[in-house]
Amino acid sequence: MVLLTGVFITTLDFFIVNVAIPATQRDLHATPSQIQFVVAGFGVAVAAGLITAGRLGDLYGRRRMFSLGLALFTLASAACAEAPSAGILIGARVAQGVGAALLMPQVLGIITTVYTGPERAKAFDAYGIAMGFGGVFGQLIGGVLIKADLFGMGWRAIFWINVPIGAAALAVVRRIVPESRANGASRLDPVGTVLVSLGLVAIVIPLVQGREQGWPMWTWECLGAAAVLLAAFAVHQRRVGHPLVSPALFRHRSFPVGAVVSLVHAMTMGSFFLILALYLQVGRGLSPLASGLVFLPLGLGYFVSSARAAAIAERLGRQTVAVGGLAMALGLGVLAVTSADLGQHGAVAWVIPGLVVAGAGMGLVMAPLPALVLSRVDAEHAGAASGVLSTAQQAGGAIGVALVGVVFYGAHGGVPHAFTAGLVFLLILDVLVAALVQALPKAR
Repeated sequence: MVLLTGVFITTLDFFIVNVAIPATQRDLHATPSQIQFVVAGFGVAVAAGLITAGRLGDLYGRRRMFSLGLALFTLASAACAEAPSAGILIGARVAQGVGAALLMPQVLGIITTVYTGPERAKAFDAYGIAMGFGGVFGQLIGGVLIKADLFGMGWRAIFWINVPIGAAALAVVRRIVPESRANGASRLDPVGTVLVSLGLVAIVIPLVQGREQGWPMWTWECLGAAAVLLAAFAVHQRRVGHPLVSPALFRHRSFPVGAVVSLVHAMTMGSFFLILALYLQVGRGLSPLASGLVFLPLGLGYFVSSARAAAIAERLGRQTVAVGGLAMALGLGVLAVTSADLGQHGAVAWVIPGLVVAGAGMGLVMAPLPALVLSRVDAEHAGAASGVLSTAQQAGGAIGVALVGVVFYGAHGGVPHAFTAGLVFLLILDVLVAALVQALPKAR
């Protein structure tokens, strides 16, 4: 439960901040560029630090790195809540991202090394459920906190909520979570750390900022530099004696194929939440709280399917993820049809069936996927593998938002039509998830 608490609040923080953006901008007199970096600073820090953080857990102890990350995330959340200016808020959000990067891969690493057999499968399922709940209910929780305006805190409440939760988890982590690390671990690879960190930053920043700024030349230069840096990182890892990411991770196709499946699935998740929120609040004129309530059917479908995912996976194995991808595609297809028919004046309740089906599909993908990806990873590489997997998810989210933004804002005919166009794009990605799963090895 302590590990899942860390997963939940860091995932929640990624999504919940979007609800508070208008109020934050008014209160701090922030420019549009500053507001973009309030959102992007967190994501860039997380993406840049995950692989290195996973290796740090292998070397110096996964519980230790988890505790350090959770402490930093909790302190940074308090700094966000008390930020007197946009600049300080951006700096605190980056610190939050560093804390999240430190703790996230340790959770999967600890699960991989501490649990075995059916217990490991249950732990992975619980991880997927916690992560999905943070994303699915972020919009609703944010809307409730802002509407309640507890003690006059307004938007600051979305950051204060992390502080007591993080402090409570820190108080018991040493008693509950066992320490683990790689046997005979060597040392950190400084050159590899710099190369992969710079390469990931060079990918995420242009993807986050590019569409807003009309894709200026610097965004393409960054993406080109990212390709060079990551290619140099791959070559360096094969030559160095103590690699940050061991080539041994890629000997079994379950890991590289699973990482690609995770990346493509992540492209759909954050993108869908984004365009759904825009459709509800801009296209249909709902308040953040009312918009959050519409997310409840999505959460219901997710809860029911993720609770049954372990039992289904025992019978269907990897095809559970394929079924989930196709269910998401079906749900998005139903949403595309109903939203197009509703226009701007029909009852919003008509979107509920599509949301329930899409949520059920998400649960069938997210709950069993980590176990499939990490099933054949050796314990000594558990932290590094978890860092790579988490990085794939973060990068997928950034890529998906950038691509769906092009489709959504490039469509003509108003927000409902743009929403439909975005859904069709995401539907195709979900079908691709189901197809890619076929390349995963069958369970032993």
